[in-house]
Amino acid sequence: MMPLTLRPTPVIDLNADMGESFGRWSLGADAALLPLVTSANIACGFHAGDPAVMAQTVAAAAAAGVAVGAHPGYPDLAGFGRRHLDMSAAELEAAVLYQIGALAAFTRAAGVALAHVKPHGALYNRAAVDAAVAEPVARAVRRFSADLILIGLAGSALLAAGEAAGLRVAAEAFADRAYAADGTLRDRRLPGAVLSTPAAAAAQAVAIAQGRLHAHDGTPLPLTAATLCIHGDTPDAVAYATAVRAALDAAGVAVRGLRAA
Repeated sequence: MMPLTLRPTPVIDLNADMGESFGRWSLGADAALLPLVTSANIACGFHAGDPAVMAQTVAAAAAAGVAVGAHPGYPDLAGFGRRHLDMSAAELEAAVLYQIGALAAFTRAAGVALAHVKPHGALYNRAAVDAAVAEPVARAVRRFSADLILIGLAGSALLAAGEAAGLRVAAEAFADRAYAADGTLRDRRLPGAVLSTPAAAAAQAVAIAQGRLHAHDGTPLPLTAATLCIHGDTPDAVAYATAVRAALDAAGVAVRGLRAA
């Protein structure tokens, strides 16, 4: 009789971008998202967020037992960090280090460990394909602390730069975004770039966790991810996150923070 071979239970982190309000401008439903995720990427004031919002979001994440990470972006409040800025390597490295340090002041005051760094928006997407951008980002994280986890798009130049810098890295995939055939995210200017229903995002989340993701055009993508993102600024983000979490639970996927995985 052949011995029974048990497949390991898939494990994945579920993260959301948070703290993206600014002054009197409110964005996102952070309080409702926190019970559904295991990691929070908190804006550091350059693309969104301000000191009061940073302090409040760190405190809320700590109370919910959710891992706190820095979410640095280009200095582009007007464009929400979704426009590429032509910064020198030294300027970019300093800007990322500055933002990590700003959030770390609030985590230290709250008695919470800073767990990870995930770049935002245009900086994230450019670092995924351009080593000249990825390397300064990784250097900034490494200069702050070798204990931080650097999150980047699965298969990206950012993960390669993080590994070269001696950092622990975590490959990320997106439950609510469509993929191009090359494994990059489908351009937001194209139709279907954001999945239109919570059910579609839930199905994609399970497909990612089980290693059977397909691109927008049907191309199979051999992608392995340690963490899944739900965009906190997406309309109905809470409905998306609720559907994703329920689908992962139903599929037997364990949702755990990166340091617990």
